[in-house]
Amino acid sequence: MPIEKSDLLQGTLDMLILRTLMFGPAHGHQIAKHIQRTTEDVLQVEHGSLYPALHRLERKGFIGGKWEAASKELKREFKYYRLTAAGKKQLVAHESKWKQLAGAIAQVMWPPEKV
Repeated sequence: MPIEKSDLLQGTLDMLILRTLMFGPAHGHQIAKHIQRTTEDVLQVEHGSLYPALHRLERKGFIGGKWEAASKELKREFKYYRLTAAGKKQLVAHESKWKQLAGAIAQVMWPPEKV
């Protein structure tokens, strides 16, 4: 069952985009599909959420975008995004905060049994 967009914590999409770009450059559709496939269709990123996030990350210098031809046969250009050094640092910070948050939520949801 897909999780509604409003259920995602603020900043989670940015972290997922940065993590996806660790594997190499990708255009928006590839990023969305990677997140969907990796989460077994639980997270489905809509274009209305994805592209504003990509533009925000680009403005902050965490990713860089460049228009490139997809292939010589298609004669169509896509904007490929790449993770910057600043983006890698930001991802490390996001991951650290996410682990802390997930751990805290897990303690509330599934408290250790007292003996």
